Amino acid sequence: MAEITPDSAETLALLDQIGAGQQEAFNRLFVRHAEWLRRLVELRLDGRIRARLDASDVVQETQLEAFRRLKGFLEQPPMPFRLWLRKTLEDRLRMAERRHVEASRRSVRREMAMPDTSSSPGVGQLAGADPTPSQHFARRELSAQVREAIAALDEIDREILLMRSLEGLSYGEVSYVLEIDEAAARKRHGRALLRLSAQLAERGFTESQF
Repeated sequence: MAEITPDSAETLALLDQIGAGQQEAFNRLFVRHAEWLRRLVELRLDGRIRARLDASDVVQETQLEAFRRLKGFLEQPPMPFRLWLRKTLEDRLRMAERRHVEASRRSVRREMAMPDTSSSPGVGQLAGADPTPSQHFARRELSAQVREAIAALDEIDREILLMRSLEGLSYGEVSYVLEIDEAAARKRHGRALLRLSAQLAERGFTESQF
């Protein structure tokens, strides 16, 4: 059986309240997830338009779209609310990026959408935490190399690394989102980590550094 984390008791209670007609509960429900959604936008936002697209705008669009579609979700939930909200965010983010790309009248190459700062906890999980100030420059260099190395992987490998290492999704949730078998998700994640290590080794980093 797929290892999918269920919604929290608080989220389920708020969904019940909304279903009972207490629409103000939606604002409380969304507030519970807003910061998480903002982090997902920062994680996945196309690097070429990061300066022109505010994460708050994407989160707000997601809120409006989720409210519009919530009745259908409550009638027949296709997945836990958290994953459904994540999917809604991903749809709105792709639409927002397309609008900005078309408005700029140029092709925007997809970059690895990882946080730019080397102090990000997410990057530390992939590049290796380095708490000593004297090694700050080395950490920044490794973080940049990690972004480039992951960008060189194929799309599914990139997605699995992001979802497992940075978003913290379970293998069951990864398989659900990507619509692949859970066992396949585990294997792909293992292979992606090996390929990432190989990419970093080619860039001169030893295994102990990552």
